[in-house]
Amino acid sequence: MEKKASFLTIIVLAGFAFGLRPLTIPQQEETGSISVNGEAVVKVIPDEVILTMGVETFHTELSVAKRRNDTRVGEIIKLAKQYGISTREIQTDFISIEPRYRDGYSRTEREGYFVRKTIVLTLNDLATFDALLSDVTEAGVTHVHGIQFKTTELRKYRDQARSLALQAAKEKAQDMAQVFEAQIGFPQTIQEDYIGWHSWYGYGWWGSQFGFASQNVVQTVGGPAMEVDSSLAPGQISVSARVSITFELVP
Repeated sequence: MEKKASFLTIIVLAGFAFGLRPLTIPQQEETGSISVNGEAVVKVIPDEVILTMGVETFHTELSVAKRRNDTRVGEIIKLAKQYGISTREIQTDFISIEPRYRDGYSRTEREGYFVRKTIVLTLNDLATFDALLSDVTEAGVTHVHGIQFKTTELRKYRDQARSLALQAAKEKAQDMAQVFEAQIGFPQTIQEDYIGWHSWYGYGWWGSQFGFASQNVVQTVGGPAMEVDSSLAPGQISVSARVSITFELVP
């Protein structure tokens, strides 16, 4: 038995010596990739509006300036409730007290005090917006900082915009690959770069402006725009999404 085992060992060693190689698994050929962006915007008819207003009072005595401001703000809140706006949709967003001096550098002689408050109202009945704005102005509103139109179905339209952006990215990748007689395979990475909505007219005590990027898919949804006998023209708001995808590139 020991002689047979030695003989087999010699044969195996001789086999390796005369060129027998271990079995190797061929490596899969690497493929290229293509990275693209997809952007989409869904145009939506708004069904609510956020009104940001300011009340500013001034008097030589701080207590008088504050009391007058509180009275005006109270009247505005009372008026908002008459228009069916609930307490949770009424918010005091900004309060400030600023002394005013005759000489702005030395600040030795005080002229009085500015008291400012910002009130934010969310109105669900857009048909009453124009009348509400007129009434709160008469009640003591001195500044209109912003008018922001919104939709209560924002989640629904965000998902829709994202789906359109993904489809736009896929179609863009297919068109680009076709130029080089190639096809796209499975996506390797998918990233959501941005999703949001745009409707601002300005915001803050001194106001501000917001820009908006371009897109390669635009879709209008919803019914007809609101038609009321007023100066309000809410138009449409833009719900947008942007994605980045890297696809496998197949020859």
